[in-house]
Amino acid sequence: MDWKKLISNKRLGQEDRHPERHDDRSEFKRDSDRLVYSAPFRRLQNKTQVFPLPGSVFVHNRLTHSLEVSSLGKSLGDDVARLLMKRHPELRGTLFEEIGTIVQTAGLAHDMGNPPFGHSGEKAMQAFFLEGDGQPLEEMVSPRFWADITHFEGNANAFRLLTHRFKGRRRGGFVMTYSTLAAMVKYPFTSMAAGEHGKFGFFREEQDDYRRIADDLGILCLDGGEDTLRYARHPLVFLTEAADDICYEIMDIEDAHKLKLLSFDETADLLLGYFDDASRRRIFKRIEDEGVDDENEKIVYMRACAVGLLENECVHAFVDNEDAILAGTFSGPLITHTSEAVRHAYRRSSDVSVDKIYRSKTVTDVELSGYKIMETLMEAFISAAVHPETFHSRQLIRRVSSQYDIHSEDLETRIMAVLDYISGMTDVYALDIYQKINGISLPIV
Repeated sequence: MDWKKLISNKRLGQEDRHPERHDDRSEFKRDSDRLVYSAPFRRLQNKTQVFPLPGSVFVHNRLTHSLEVSSLGKSLGDDVARLLMKRHPELRGTLFEEIGTIVQTAGLAHDMGNPPFGHSGEKAMQAFFLEGDGQPLEEMVSPRFWADITHFEGNANAFRLLTHRFKGRRRGGFVMTYSTLAAMVKYPFTSMAAGEHGKFGFFREEQDDYRRIADDLGILCLDGGEDTLRYARHPLVFLTEAADDICYEIMDIEDAHKLKLLSFDETADLLLGYFDDASRRRIFKRIEDEGVDDENEKIVYMRACAVGLLENECVHAFVDNEDAILAGTFSGPLITHTSEAVRHAYRRSSDVSVDKIYRSKTVTDVELSGYKIMETLMEAFISAAVHPETFHSRQLIRRVSSQYDIHSEDLETRIMAVLDYISGMTDVYALDIYQKINGISLPIV
């Protein structure tokens, strides 16, 4: 793959147009602004990251997580660009200089397709078809569509959200640049090529859009089959993924300390585990010199140090493996190609997170509640889509936003409209609809 071809400001849906510009923003900065001012991005503030939405203690939601991933992605991209332009001076003055902005924007977009209640909501949507009342639908839809909905995935849904032409829109999706869209597709293959992990990058309806983008950018095609289409990753995906991995792991540890799931000593031990003894002493000395007494503020400083070190390690992992990345032979996230000490500390943080955070009562309770809410919504609205002629179905269908093609004559289109509607809900809105359709609450006029 060639950097000069991989970085393109061509826009999906405006390939033959060159709109007049009235300011000096780059096309990639325009991508970022379109996301920040959009309704789907704002809704992330009311979607669970890991912990329940905040009460007296504020923890991360999907919006704050995305902002942090975006910020770190900008640093990763800028640092990689700086180092690689020393190696490839011919890239100076080209669009390659803007890869930091591209990764920044991909960071903003990477979670926009996630349904309410995090991974629990995602699992509930999949399980409805695999284990619940949706099982008989397998005989009523195509094998590829069945693979899409039984693997329903936030990553693929984010690409759909940004590219699909929903009803009432004068154009398809957000009309983003090719490189920004490619930089957020973590799993560039179909649902039928997903394998055991179940992740994939685009639904059947958006497959041609991704193919057009990938072929234009010169992304390596590994399998050209209609149902098994598979590409190598766009190189910038590795930076978007690294920003997400770092923020997800480190910020969850900080949140766990705030919620008293981890003690100060446990948290400090995890965050300082990335450093050797001499570096730890320097960190403690800086904290002491600054006169920081509050334990939360101490953790904030240690967290910043850990993020900075991981960012630097991932930058060098990318630069050191540039040839393999461009050849499409590089495998695994960048974090697994860092120094042995860093990999060990990251694994240790992950193990503690699983044991003391993700399996904690606080997280389990919200997952159980979220799963039940999503299960109920799926049962009600998919049933309405399959049998739209009944009175109750007609009442439910009236709740579905007009941008979704719930009145289509095609069953698969109606089912997808329900998935679009439910996955776009916030946690609070999903709870509200759940209560209303179960007669638990009535609207107050």
